[in-house]
Parts: sequence; structure tokens; C-alpha cells
Amino acid sequence: MPFRDAPSDEEPRMTATDITGARTPEAAGVIAGARERIDALDDRIIGLIQERVAVSAVVQEARIASGGRRVNLSREMEILGRYSEALGRPGTPLAMTLLELCRGRI
Repeated sequence: MPFRDAPSDEEPRMTATDITGARTPEAAGVIAGARERIDALDDRIIGLIQERVAVSAVVQEARIASGGRRVNLSREMEILGRYSEALGRPGTPLAMTLLELCRGRI
């Protein structure tokens, strides 16, 4: 079935409660507003991750240029600990993903 920009007269329009899964218009409004804020936060988080990747590249280049290794495992353990302490158990895989984004797979 082809995608259409607007529903036809035969198709019912989606309401805010349909889109959010809420059971009342008031709850749908709260959810829609919160989702907008989450989307804005996600945009900021993505931007910060992109900035972290760029800064990490500078660190790696300087380390390699000075004869060091690309990865500093003690520093990575420090980062893993900080994320785990701040976010609990899910912080560790989050930090691992972030480290992989910044330095690549090892």
C-alpha cells in the first residue's frame, strides 16, 4: 500500500490519543510534550557524543604521535567505573558502546 501524506476521506484520522497510546486527551498532551523534550534531549546527547568522538580522536593522535598506544586501558577502566557508579549496571554497556564509538573496536 503506497504511503500518502494525508488520510483520505475513507480513512479515520489519527488522534493524539491514538499516537501516544494514552486513554485521555490530557494524558496525550502530557505525553506529546514529554516526547518533544525527550527528542530535544536526544539531539543534545547525539551532539555531545559526536563532540566526544572528535576530542577522543585528538587524544589518540597525540598519544600515537608520541609513541604511545592507541588505547589506554587504565583510562577506559576509569570511564567504565564512572558510568557504572553514576548509572548502575546499565552504565557499563553504555560506556562500552561510547568507548567503541570513540576509539573503534579493540
